[in-house]
Amino acid sequence: TFKLKVKAGKTYLLRLVNAALNDELFFRVANHTLTVVEADAVYVKPFKTDIVLITPGQTTNVLLRAKSKTPSAKFAMSARPYATGPATFDNTTTIGILEYEKSASASKSNHKNLPLLKAKLPQFNDSSYAMKFQRKFRSLATAKFPVKVPKNVDRRFFFTVGLGILPCSKNQTCQGPNNTRPAAAVNNVSFVQPNIALLQAHFFNKSKGVYTTNFPTNPPFKFNYTGTPPKNIMLSSGTKVVALPFNISVELVMQDTSILGAESHPLHLHGFNFFVLGQGVGNFDPKNDPAKFNLVDPAERNTVGVPAGGWVAIRFLADNPGERLVYALPFGSTHKLGLEDGLGGQRRKRAQTEATTSACRSS
Repeated sequence: TFKLKVKAGKTYLLRLVNAALNDELFFRVANHTLTVVEADAVYVKPFKTDIVLITPGQTTNVLLRAKSKTPSAKFAMSARPYATGPATFDNTTTIGILEYEKSASASKSNHKNLPLLKAKLPQFNDSSYAMKFQRKFRSLATAKFPVKVPKNVDRRFFFTVGLGILPCSKNQTCQGPNNTRPAAAVNNVSFVQPNIALLQAHFFNKSKGVYTTNFPTNPPFKFNYTGTPPKNIMLSSGTKVVALPFNISVELVMQDTSILGAESHPLHLHGFNFFVLGQGVGNFDPKNDPAKFNLVDPAERNTVGVPAGGWVAIRFLADNPGERLVYALPFGSTHKLGLEDGLGGQRRKRAQTEATTSACRSS
């Protein structure tokens, strides 16, 4: 069991990283309050909390202030999953031990036999706490650490994020209805891994047979995304991209679906930070929800969780050429939203810079 030794009266910086594959995690130190100061390597307005929720791929830095006097106890540092989907998960609690260095007057035997105080964590499906916690993150928004959220938007995308079914591969038996298998998708497209790197194919003008540029920027049809699933839940598959000019501002709303069960989806954008403008439960309302977006001090991150049965809205500036993938982890499998920012043939002529943004998904 991991033990963290501290001295009374000292303040410690804990760098928390969720290295899990699929599970968001609650974290708590028994009988101690934490101060969140940084998320995904960006300072945030400090706020106090007893419990931290951290999504796979996210980092959160917190300050732990040790008690002024050496207590007569040890303290559990506990973590367990926040799970909302239909998939099975490990519902056990893992712990480390926070241990104070003994005072000069304490005997060795007494220090060894100190009681261990346990940390009480939320229920594994406490989505209310999860939503409240995520809304606490705010950028510093100071002269030294300004918020450069794009105020004008050049392109808007609406991506449904969730699960559907695909036909079973040849010579395999699958457990889905009519011998199908579950697969992850964005806007009903399940990503097919190409044999050639997308950036390589784009740069050398060999995209034919590798990818197409007809990725849907909206769902192919509208339905009650967080309500009763449509009758046809079969997915399409392919390697499709969305081309974007260099240096334009993008607003992306990601909507969870409940087709095979609602669940949270951690999403990470390679090569970019983005601003989390807002999030909510249920279906995104394009008429009313944008008025509630935080454009003053939104959290700046590189990983965000799409709430189970809800949505999240982000903005970023497409100013970093190269292939950009967005990874998500639903249902125990990895899928990808890809952002490929290539420079095209004009790069070689140094006459024009173009970026290509690809949105891809895998099962």
